[in-house]
Amino acid sequence: MIVMKFGGTSVGSAERLTSVLEIVKATKEKDGAPIVVLSAMSGVTDMLINAANAAKERDLDAALDILDKIHEKHKDCIYTLFQQASVVDELVEQLESHLNKLDIILRGVSYLGELTKRSLDAISCFGELLSSLIFAALLEKEGVESSWVDARTFLVTDNVFGKASPLWETTTAKAQGTILPELADERVVVTQGFIGSTASGITTTLGRGGSDYSAAILGVACEADEIQIWTDVDGMMTADPRIVPEAQVLQTVSFKAASELAYFGAKVLHPLTIKPAVEKNIPVRILNTLRPESKGTVIEEASDEQPLYAIASKKNISALFFNSLNMLMSHGFLAKVFSVFDKYRTPIDLIATSEVSVSVTIDNKDNIESILESLHELCDVRVQHDVAIVTVVGTHFRAQSGIAGQVFAALKDINIVMISGGASDITLSFVVANQDADKAVKQLHNALFATASAK
Repeated sequence: MIVMKFGGTSVGSAERLTSVLEIVKATKEKDGAPIVVLSAMSGVTDMLINAANAAKERDLDAALDILDKIHEKHKDCIYTLFQQASVVDELVEQLESHLNKLDIILRGVSYLGELTKRSLDAISCFGELLSSLIFAALLEKEGVESSWVDARTFLVTDNVFGKASPLWETTTAKAQGTILPELADERVVVTQGFIGSTASGITTTLGRGGSDYSAAILGVACEADEIQIWTDVDGMMTADPRIVPEAQVLQTVSFKAASELAYFGAKVLHPLTIKPAVEKNIPVRILNTLRPESKGTVIEEASDEQPLYAIASKKNISALFFNSLNMLMSHGFLAKVFSVFDKYRTPIDLIATSEVSVSVTIDNKDNIESILESLHELCDVRVQHDVAIVTVVGTHFRAQSGIAGQVFAALKDINIVMISGGASDITLSFVVANQDADKAVKQLHNALFATASAK
C-alpha cells in the first residue's frame, strides 16, 4: 500500500487537480488503492492566516474580504471541474457550510481582539478540508471509488496548538480501524495533511509543512510499503536549483542525510517526515506532479555510499557568542547556558566551543530577548542577526581527507563567522552573512561536485 501526499502547488488549480487525478488512477491500477493526503490549494493557508491576523486587529472587513477570495478560488475550481448541476450544487453547499463556520470564528476573533494558537489552528485547517472535498468528488466523477475521511477523526495529537505531535498508540488504532477497511474494499482514501485533533476533538495543526508529517504518520500507522511526496520538483538535488541552475537530482539519499538536508534548508520535504519513516524503514520517494515520469529521489536507510550528497543553506538565523572566564578549568557552565534555551523551548542549530567561549545559532527568535537577559547573568553575550548556515552533506567525512580543504579553498573570498564540524560524520557547517549565502553555495557546488564528477 502506498501513501501519496500532494503539496499545495500540486493541487493549486483545476488543471493541477486533474493531473493528480491521473496519477492516483495510475497508482491504483498498478499498486491498489492508495491513501491520498492533500495540502490546501497553493496560497490558501497564507490567506487564512492573513484573515486571522486582520480579525485580530479588528479589521473584520479585511478578514471577510479574504474569506470572499477563498470562496471564489474554490468555487471557480468547482465550476471548472464539474458540469453536472447536482454535483456542483452539493459541492458549493459544502464549501459554503465550511466557510460559514470560518466566518463565525473570524468574527469571534475580531470581537475579542485576540488570536490564540488554538484559534489559529481552528482557522488554518479549512484549506485542507476544502481541497480534499473537491478532489474526492473528482475521483467519484471519474468512476474511481473513494472515501473522504476527516483527518481529525484518526490523527489524535497532544494539545500543543500550532505544532502538535501525534499520540501514536491512539492514532495507529484509529487510522487502522478507519482507513484499512476502505482500502480493503479498493476505495481510494482521500484525507488532509497538516491537521489533527486532541483526544477531546479540538482541532490542532502539525505546523507549517506538516502535510509531509501527516503522510509519514499515516504510512507508519497503516504499515505502508512506500510514502510518496509529490511536489513541483524532480526530487532532492545537489543544491537549490534557483541558486545553482546546474544542480542535479539525487537518485537515492540516506535517511540521515535527508534529515540533515531538510533541517539545514532543503525545502523539498519537512524534516519531521523522516523521523517516523526511518523508525519503520519505510522508503520515502519524492516525485514531481508536473513530470510524473521522472524517477525522483528515494530516501531509504541503505543509501549511504555517495561521498557527497548536496549543499543546503538556511538564511535569516541569529548567531550568539558567549564569553566567560568562569568556563576556564570549570564544569557546569555549559549546563547553565543550555538550561536557558531549554527554559524558553528554543532549539540550537549549531554549536562551537573553546576554553572560555561558546557560539551557537538559533532560527526561532520568539524568545530571544528573554534568552539574552538570562544569559547576561552568566556571561558576556554578543549577537549577530541576519546570518545564514551553509551545510555540506555527504558520508564518512571523518574517514576522508581533503574535504575541509576543498570547502575552505572554495570560500577563500567569503567571511566565515562560525564553523561547526565533527559532531556528525555526514555534515560540515559554517555561518556566513545572509548576503554571502548564495555565493557560498554556488562556489561550493562548483568546487565539490566538479571535483567529484572528475574522479
